[in-house]
Amino acid sequence: MEWRGDAIPFGPDLLFVADNLAGLAIGVEICEDLWAVNPPSGDMALAGATLLLNPSASNELLGKADYRRALVAQQSARCLAAYLYAGAGAGESTTDTVWAGHSLIAENGLVMAETERFSFETVMAVADIDIQRLIAERSRNNTFAAQPAGRPFRDVRFMLPGEWASRKAPAEFIRPQLVRTPFVPADPAARAAHCEEVFNIQSVGLAKRLRHTGSRKAVIGLSGGLDSTLAFLVTARAFDRLGLPRPGIVAITMPGFGTTARTRDNAEKLAAALGVTFRVIPIGDAVRQHFADIGHDEAVHDVTFENAQARERTQIAMDVANQEGGLVVGTGDLSELALGWATYNGDHMSMYHVNAGVPKTLVRHLVGWAADAEFAGEASAVLRDILATPISPELLPLGKDGALAQKTEDAIGPYELHDFFLYQTVRCLAPPHKTLALAAQAFAGQYEAAVILKWLAVFYRRFFSQQFKRSAMPDGPKVGSVALSPRGDWRMPSDASASVWLAEIERLKELLEPPATGPAAAS
Repeated sequence: MEWRGDAIPFGPDLLFVADNLAGLAIGVEICEDLWAVNPPSGDMALAGATLLLNPSASNELLGKADYRRALVAQQSARCLAAYLYAGAGAGESTTDTVWAGHSLIAENGLVMAETERFSFETVMAVADIDIQRLIAERSRNNTFAAQPAGRPFRDVRFMLPGEWASRKAPAEFIRPQLVRTPFVPADPAARAAHCEEVFNIQSVGLAKRLRHTGSRKAVIGLSGGLDSTLAFLVTARAFDRLGLPRPGIVAITMPGFGTTARTRDNAEKLAAALGVTFRVIPIGDAVRQHFADIGHDEAVHDVTFENAQARERTQIAMDVANQEGGLVVGTGDLSELALGWATYNGDHMSMYHVNAGVPKTLVRHLVGWAADAEFAGEASAVLRDILATPISPELLPLGKDGALAQKTEDAIGPYELHDFFLYQTVRCLAPPHKTLALAAQAFAGQYEAAVILKWLAVFYRRFFSQQFKRSAMPDGPKVGSVALSPRGDWRMPSDASASVWLAEIERLKELLEPPATGPAAAS
């Protein structure tokens, strides 16, 4: 249309594209467009819109707010976009209808913020939108990428005002869903439902594999630690689903040089409580013979010393499975796969890897949920003590008075940080500076930025260098949005380099270090 000699873009085919913020394109639909069978915002998203706006005069009716909220959330999910809905307020005419000023911000299915309704004051919903993450979601969604927009759109270019012009990140992100444990719901009821769903996926996955192979026996290394405990509980539930007797589960504890009395006793008690077949097979003599065969000094507690024990345990489990005509159930979890915290062809290997999709931070809650909801009596009590046991591979000799000499998180860092890094890196495709900024906010008061950066460097270094283990990982069920199977979600070369990520880490370290002062700095 013409206005005072200028051609003004006008029509339903406009997208407003920011020149100073990569990926930001805005599409606008109006009011009942959202209620349509095929809302215009769908084509806008397919044409590149990442932020969808809806100025609406939707009146209030009983139950309509919940329906509206669901529509906004669902449309943001379908469009892999942010959806901003601004409703007419209480100051509108009330001759026959009432307006409540309901405004919402949703991003990819999650309601980030909404206003209080029925207010005569001006109210606003405010949240930061992660455009980069939306683009990452679209890049991995084959259906979205393959579908063209139903009609052409015209781009109207503009510049975002204010701080965006300088491309500075805000001091703090307004993202209510930013939490320390992205794999674990904060709400207790939601967390319990989450755990039940994961447990069902795991147990049905194993049950199907047992049915397919005709196996009526399963062999599992039961150490008394968290991971093997969860895998053991899943195996018991799989047997129950198939109507198989639990004595068909052969739980083997294989004490070695670093096994504590606590974990050894808990393994035996848990096996007895669940009514399975329990065997104790010490590995000390076999490993010492192996050291003699290869000429390794037992006093040298290096990687050979540790891995020889892990591989001996796997050999025992595999051979017993051959004896029993059964299937070896793996115990390692998603976090260990990400960090490569497993012995290649040792505990890394099994015949079905039930924990492969479960991160360490969720393993603990699953075992706790099982103690509350699935198992009672002695089993529940033992599970409680296992939850209180420090995480350790128990491969190094015990200290004085049988004290544990090896704790995993002392060596590789806190799992809560690594799971946060894993989610941001794999699910959100976030670069190091963004991951650091989000982690610093999420873990404020718990970890300093320098500490987070230290363990972030460890994460990248191990995540890239240990891909060869994931490339050869056994089958196992995917349970969440992050999975590392080379046959499904994560196709990464084993020789991929972390150099770009680690170079950025070094630049971030320089930014965190205080500037030099004094004569040396002046010179």
